[in-house]
Amino acid sequence: MDMNWSPADTAFRDEVRAFLDEKLTPDLRAAGTLRTSVYSDHEASMTWQAILHERGWAAPAWPVEYGGCDWSQSQHYIFSRESILAGAPALSPMGIRMVSHAIMAFGTEEQKNFFLPGILDGSVFFCQGYSEPESGSDLASLSMAAVDDGDDLVVTGSKIWTTHAAEANWIFCLVRTSRQERKQQGITFLLIDMNSPGIEVQNLVFASGEQVQAQVFFDGVRVPKKNVLGKIDDGWTVAKYLLVFERGGGAAAPALQVMAEQLGRDAATVTAPNGGPLSEDPAFAGKLTDLQIRAKILEVLEYRALAAMTSGKDPGSIASMLKILGTELSQEITTLALEAAGPHGRVFQPHATRPGGPIFQYTPPTDGYVSGEPWQAVAPLHYFNDRAGSIYAGSNEIQRNILAKAALGL
Repeated sequence: MDMNWSPADTAFRDEVRAFLDEKLTPDLRAAGTLRTSVYSDHEASMTWQAILHERGWAAPAWPVEYGGCDWSQSQHYIFSRESILAGAPALSPMGIRMVSHAIMAFGTEEQKNFFLPGILDGSVFFCQGYSEPESGSDLASLSMAAVDDGDDLVVTGSKIWTTHAAEANWIFCLVRTSRQERKQQGITFLLIDMNSPGIEVQNLVFASGEQVQAQVFFDGVRVPKKNVLGKIDDGWTVAKYLLVFERGGGAAAPALQVMAEQLGRDAATVTAPNGGPLSEDPAFAGKLTDLQIRAKILEVLEYRALAAMTSGKDPGSIASMLKILGTELSQEITTLALEAAGPHGRVFQPHATRPGGPIFQYTPPTDGYVSGEPWQAVAPLHYFNDRAGSIYAGSNEIQRNILAKAALGL
């Protein structure tokens, strides 16, 4: 593989840089730079999506006929990398990266015509209703019931760890419509209007003060059967397809490469035990170089998945591989950042709080504690938030089981 940019790629990079320089306001850059997990501040994210949609770049990995971009794989990579370098806010993945692909593959023409344009322009904002209080990685054990009642399904139960439930106007849910021999049978994939009577959202407040996730309660919620995606009792087929895009549908490698490069620059400001810059300490530099090499390997693997996605194909089991490699590499980078931060590591303090979560800014301590740089202060929050990466979207243990069956035939 030739990793050098062609003249056309260089011209595209310059076009992207010019666009970012013009459109990214200081507030939007701050929202992208100061995010402490995979999600940016909600309002900033939606503002940025509107700007991208106006340019036609909101969902570049979609097939062109649905509003995607006819880009080469290198152009997709360049756009992701330059956006991250510029501090652009991350877009919420539930609509653009996840359920949209399931709607394209399994939806009726009516569903495609309604949901896909709305997902692009932000008027349809989805959250994900998968996990339940007693059903996490073993997702097929879910029990939230949907009872057949004429033209409707009547839904009762609850979902938990539902990101952006307070902001979403739609939720895609897995519900139990029957009990059959295998627990994966009898599950239906349902698109539910969050304004339906009988839905209650209770925010979950993290130790950091963030309120990004919630528990959602459904009490006799009536959902038209026309909102079933795929077939009743065959929702597991749809869910497996969607999970491929959740686990491997984004470009993680550019973000991880930028994280590793920035860590090298940050470490240059820290004094190592030998008196020189930490970035030049052989032990630290060796760890960082290993992480940078692994991020480049991940980039090559993501090219394969991206080639499948942009042609409307299922990337297959490679998504599980990408999920494992990406989340574990991210955890190791944040672990090394915490090591570099040392005793100066303190979390950002919430400057203001709203339903989508707090806006973080660095607040120097007033308790006599010797403060370091802002990157040192935020390192612990990045570290703790990243621990969830190997759990959500199916734990990495589950992904290894999938690979054992699909790739090794075990």
